[in-house]
Amino acid sequence: MMRFCANRKTLRVVSVLSALAAVIATSANANASEAPLLPACELQPQDSDPSQPPPPPPELKPTTIETIGQAYFCIFPNYFGGLMLDDRPLLLSGFAGLTEELQRRGLDQSKAIPPALTGRRSSDWAAFSQVYQAINADVPQDPVVRQAVAEATMHAMVNSLHDDHAYWDSGRRNSSRATLGVRISGFRGPGKELFDPAATGSFFITNVSPRSPAQAAGVRAGDEIIAINGAPPSVDGVLNKGALSWITSPTEGTSVTLTLHRPATDATLSVGLTAANVPPPLIQPGTTLVDGNVAYAKLEGFAVEPVEKLLSDIRQLSTTRQLRGVIFDLRGNGGGDESGGILLGALAHNVVTGYWCDSKPIRDRCTPNRPDNSVPLLNLPVVVLVDRICASACDVFSSAVKDLHLGTVVGTRTSGIASGPTAPYRLDEGSTIWLPAFYQLGANRERIDGIGVAPDYFAPVTAADLSAGRDPGLAKALAVLR
Repeated sequence: MMRFCANRKTLRVVSVLSALAAVIATSANANASEAPLLPACELQPQDSDPSQPPPPPPELKPTTIETIGQAYFCIFPNYFGGLMLDDRPLLLSGFAGLTEELQRRGLDQSKAIPPALTGRRSSDWAAFSQVYQAINADVPQDPVVRQAVAEATMHAMVNSLHDDHAYWDSGRRNSSRATLGVRISGFRGPGKELFDPAATGSFFITNVSPRSPAQAAGVRAGDEIIAINGAPPSVDGVLNKGALSWITSPTEGTSVTLTLHRPATDATLSVGLTAANVPPPLIQPGTTLVDGNVAYAKLEGFAVEPVEKLLSDIRQLSTTRQLRGVIFDLRGNGGGDESGGILLGALAHNVVTGYWCDSKPIRDRCTPNRPDNSVPLLNLPVVVLVDRICASACDVFSSAVKDLHLGTVVGTRTSGIASGPTAPYRLDEGSTIWLPAFYQLGANRERIDGIGVAPDYFAPVTAADLSAGRDPGLAKALAVLR
């Protein structure tokens, strides 16, 4: 039943997005009637039948100026702030991306100057398109070069929204998952390896994947990174992106030498690793007993099955032991679907846990989100462990727990990557632009995105803690429950 409710909610979100796009598309801009005859972006359904094989990926064609225009006109009716967007920053950012790519390739042109823009979307696009095509005519016919120029333009345009849930997926990323098998400090959120602006500049290993090159070489959590192929990870607090990329995005078969310091033994190590295509570890949600009668539940991501399994495990434990509390460990949880409503339903009923809002010229319209009241309440004290990787749905869940006093939040500030639900729109050459139609507010109507959730008790994990096998967050959580 819970699965059905969750799927129905997902379908409702998609249908709301479709209806919203249709309504706004007819009235969002006075220039709409002047728009060039470009194919409309198509909202892609996100629900699929798990019993059926996934559809084959679309055949990718070159990204052209028409594709860029299609993405440009897709943003205004479908992005939550699109109705009020000034188009000029989009186009000027795209043009900056274009010229930067030309310069990197030694192909800069004297005529690569942006056109005068007026703020009228269609006429501005026509001017931008004309200049782009004139520049592209003198770019070498090499399809790799032309694709790189188009991708640089598209990425810069979409990234100018400064929204962590709005992005363009070219579909051309290397399918190889080459890795050294380590996660390092100094980053926040999942996937994109976003550098944490609050990081101090020192880096250490926070996790070593099983059956990975790092594990085979004896690398351990807590090892401090002194050098990567002889280069320091930062200089005077300034991130050395080139050196860190050897760890965060290595190419399969590439050799990387790490110089490490192990706090537990004060030893300095030189370790040679070769990046390999290692399947990601299959992490099953699990609940165990700690400190005698406290349920400890680790959740790596929000999805219906693992959330329901954790709740089932906790209730099973409660039949054999008088539990005095529950610890939900969300450290490393990169988010997921709306199943946070199921978990919140185990903590409280008939409350507002947050809001999805859309931006309008006159006022914002916000829809309250509520927990799943069909979930039986746990009726136990709760502690939630969080860190800088806790993002998106994890941000939102932690915010609701803190705002509504449903439990105690322990750890460090969460990532603050918490825009609203994002929908994919297919473009003509097979790529996808992802746009949120809403932005997220917490239960107290506070903005989470870009800021994160501050814990009730700070318990950061240091390199020395990891190296010695200590867990300050768990220790503080147990102290709170005592």
